[in-house]
Amino acid sequence: MADNQINPSTATRGIQLQLIAPLRRPLPSNVIEPKGVVYTKRWVVELLLDLSGYCSDKNLVDALAVEPAAGDGAFLGPMIERLVESCKNLGRPLSECQDSLIAYELNEESAVRARAVAQNVLMTRGAKRPLAKRLADAWVLNQDYLLNPDTRQADFIIGNPPYIRLEDIPEETASVYRNAYPTMRGRADLYVAFFEAALRQLKPGGVCAFICADRWMRNQYGAELRQLISSTYSVELLLSMHHANAFDDEVDAYPAITVIRHNKQQTTVVARADQDAENIQPRQLAKTLQTNGLDILPQGIHRAVVKTWFKGADPWPCHSPEQLALLRRLEDQFPPLEMNAKVGIGVATGNDRVYITTDADLVEPSRLLKLALAKDLADGTVRWSGHYLVNPWSHEGLVNLKAYPKLQAYYEHHAAALKKRHTAEKSVGKWYKTIDRVNHLLTDTHKLYIPDIKNRLEPVLDRGETYPHHNLYFIQSDEWDLEVLGGLLMSTVGQFFIESYGVRMRGGYLRFQAQYLRRIRVPAPKTLSKMQSHELKDAFRHRDKPRATQVALALYGINARTMEAALEH
Repeated sequence: MADNQINPSTATRGIQLQLIAPLRRPLPSNVIEPKGVVYTKRWVVELLLDLSGYCSDKNLVDALAVEPAAGDGAFLGPMIERLVESCKNLGRPLSECQDSLIAYELNEESAVRARAVAQNVLMTRGAKRPLAKRLADAWVLNQDYLLNPDTRQADFIIGNPPYIRLEDIPEETASVYRNAYPTMRGRADLYVAFFEAALRQLKPGGVCAFICADRWMRNQYGAELRQLISSTYSVELLLSMHHANAFDDEVDAYPAITVIRHNKQQTTVVARADQDAENIQPRQLAKTLQTNGLDILPQGIHRAVVKTWFKGADPWPCHSPEQLALLRRLEDQFPPLEMNAKVGIGVATGNDRVYITTDADLVEPSRLLKLALAKDLADGTVRWSGHYLVNPWSHEGLVNLKAYPKLQAYYEHHAAALKKRHTAEKSVGKWYKTIDRVNHLLTDTHKLYIPDIKNRLEPVLDRGETYPHHNLYFIQSDEWDLEVLGGLLMSTVGQFFIESYGVRMRGGYLRFQAQYLRRIRVPAPKTLSKMQSHELKDAFRHRDKPRATQVALALYGINARTMEAALEH
């Protein structure tokens, strides 16, 4: 079938990895490179339109709909079909629809094909060729949506923004986008700018509905976009499609449909579509997702309604509807760990080869600090491996090397390597300092150690004998019995929080970073009974996770089945 033909039973182009946007001034020819295209199944397009409310039983003639990255017309064709039907239902001439739709396409050849799709749909539905051509030419613009946005406010902005990492764009071009769109920070993807541009174009009550990779919901580079959304807009629906048959070919992205309205935040529907979702009629599926009833869901659909959404730039841990619903309930009922505990990370040196040693006679004994490494926690206890930090810090601050001849000789022997570090270049006179200052009070303090990278949350108690290396996080508290807290954290509930907040690396390992640990919800220490405290402490000492989990589930008011569903076990 030719590209310019539309047939509901065939796949249409959905995710466009489009051309690099041109600057307003000419660029070298090697700057603009075509990107590939993958195919999205028609049912996904129809579902997104239904979820956005772009439906023929509404007045679409007097509304403005924008498709910001039209490609060859994946969304444009179905949108025109609905617009024509709406026009017919209202008894109005098709000529009145000229200002109802705008589709942007950067690539000239794709724009030509998109116009052909538009013209073909119109003529198939009875429009004369001259009118069909005039409307198609008016609707499809061969322009960059990010650099040539329409000044009119839109009722609907619908489509699939291009997936292009900024590092894959020439620096000069990327800087133009960054300057125009403040939400593009760090190693962002170009679709972040499309979200920002679309949201800012919405009129009050208008809706932005995209199918797009969901990395921005959790990663640091999406922080500014999440901040923008939480400040002015309402996340109405989030539909994860990681396992759905959304595309004819495999894509290197985890897509999700987001429906965001220019309105005050209300409740949010969080859902997941699995492989069986393709067998459900899109309109029926949209109705199922948007209805607040507790009816049995169709096969392949998981759904939860969340009463409160995330604030500010906080990540959106939307791994599953069941998980998010439980997480939000626990966040509303229990305070974060940092309310009654301090979470920190061990010392970063800037050159471990110089600052870490196993030679107890290398320098003055007072300049050696027993250092705990991640490998020292292998069996649930701290088994010190004999490593020391060659410590340039005293309680008062950086030591005077002249007072420690052996330390001075050792550092000067390695001066060339130490002075190359960024921290040394910033403080020339303090070239021998570690990146982090040592807090000597922490050494003598009881604390829980947690390795940075591991597949389970496995806190280990240090009884004031070592200092943590930078690949260990520590938890210290004057209010908690740390063995009781350790039992709570090693339970399945503790694991649940890390699974929710954290990001898994290749190989399935989790990052146990301070930003995640601080957000773990725990009951106030004084609310635990003596029996509960005893059980958790004993479970911690014996590394008995099932026993710790049994107590934790009771403390949090969670049944085992709910926890299993939330963790998708």
